Amino acid sequence: MMPEMMDESPDDFRARARRWLRDNVPTEHPPVDGPESRAYALAWQQRQFAGGWAGLTWPRAYGGRELPVLQQIAWFEEYARAHAPSTHNALFVGMNHAGPTLIACGSDEQKAFHLPKIMQGDVIWCQGFSEPNSGSDLASLRTRGEVQGDELVINGQKIWSSYADIADYQELLIRTDPASSRHHGLSWVICPMDAPGITVRPIKTMAGPAKFAEVFYDNVRIPLANIVGGLNNGWKTAMATLSFERGTASLALQISLSQRVEELIAACDDVALGETLMDLRADAAALRAMSYQFAIKSESGPVGSEGSMIRLYFAELAQRVARVAIDIFGIAAPEVLAVHGLGYDYFDAYSETIAGGTAEIQRNIIAERVLGLPRGSR
Repeated sequence: MMPEMMDESPDDFRARARRWLRDNVPTEHPPVDGPESRAYALAWQQRQFAGGWAGLTWPRAYGGRELPVLQQIAWFEEYARAHAPSTHNALFVGMNHAGPTLIACGSDEQKAFHLPKIMQGDVIWCQGFSEPNSGSDLASLRTRGEVQGDELVINGQKIWSSYADIADYQELLIRTDPASSRHHGLSWVICPMDAPGITVRPIKTMAGPAKFAEVFYDNVRIPLANIVGGLNNGWKTAMATLSFERGTASLALQISLSQRVEELIAACDDVALGETLMDLRADAAALRAMSYQFAIKSESGPVGSEGSMIRLYFAELAQRVARVAIDIFGIAAPEVLAVHGLGYDYFDAYSETIAGGTAEIQRNIIAERVLGLPRGSR
C-alpha cells in the first residue's frame, strides 16, 4: 500500500496519481460482456486496490483511505486524462450504489463482510429495482418477499439489471408487507446471485453487448439478516441508493465527458462546428461545477433530490456529445466503427435518459422536490 496521503499537497497527490496511472493503465481494451468482462473489471480493481487507489473516500475501518472528496476528484481528473478503463463497468454498482448504501444504511456485520470484498475487487454487484411494469414508477413494484422464520422467500421478476449474468450479489428491492402499497412495506435486500431459484436471461442492447438482464425469482430463500435498513423500510434505503446513483456515482463519467469534449475540439477542423463545440465546452464546465459542488456536499451524507439535476444534465449532454462526435469524424470513420469506437458510444448514450429514472421522471423530481412546484397530473 502507498504511504499516507492526508498530509500531501494537492499537487503532490495529483502528480503521484498521474505517475501511477501512466505505469498501470491497461493497454488492451476491456471485453464488451460476459465472463471475460468480469475478469477484466476485477483485475483492474485489484490493481487499483494494491496500489492504494481504491476506496479513497471510504471508511478506514473497511480498508478505505477516508480522504477528502477533493482528492477523489483529483484522482478522477487524472483517471480521465490517462484514458483509464471506464468506471461504467461491472464494478459500477458495487462501488457506486451498493457500497455507499451499505456505508450509509448497513449494519456493522454487513459492512465488515461486504465492503472489503467490493473494494478489493473480489465481487461484482448488480441492481434489482426495475420490473417489467415498474420501471420509472418504482413504488409500484410487485416482486414479493414472504417472511418465513428467519428467511425471506422471494418470487417475482426484475429487468434491466446491468451485469446480472456475471454478478455475485444484487441490491434487490422487494415488497415484504403483502398488505402494503406504493412506497410502504418494501425492503432492500442483499441477494446472492447463486441462490437456488434464480434464473438470469441476458439482454443485448442496440449498441451490441449483452449489458442488461432479466432476473426471475422462484422461491428464492434469503436470510432476514440480509435486509439493509430494516424490514419494510426499503423505500428509505432505496432513496439513499438513488441519491448516490443520480449524484456522485457518475462523477468519474462526468469528468471523462468533459475530457471527451476537449478531445473533440482538438480533433475538429470544421469551422461550421465551432459554435456547437464551444456550447458543449460551456455545458461541460457547468456540469463539472454542479458535480463538484454536489460531491463536496455529499461528504456529510446523502444529499437527496438535487442529484436529479446532475443526472439529467449529464444524460442529455452525453447524448449531444456523442452526436457531435459522429458529425466530426463521419459515419464510416474507423474511430466510429471500431468495437470500442464512437458508434458504440452513440448508441449506448441513449440509455442515459432512461437508466436511473427517465428524463421525464428526473424533471418531475426537480420540479416538485427541488423547486417546490405543485405536483402535476399523471
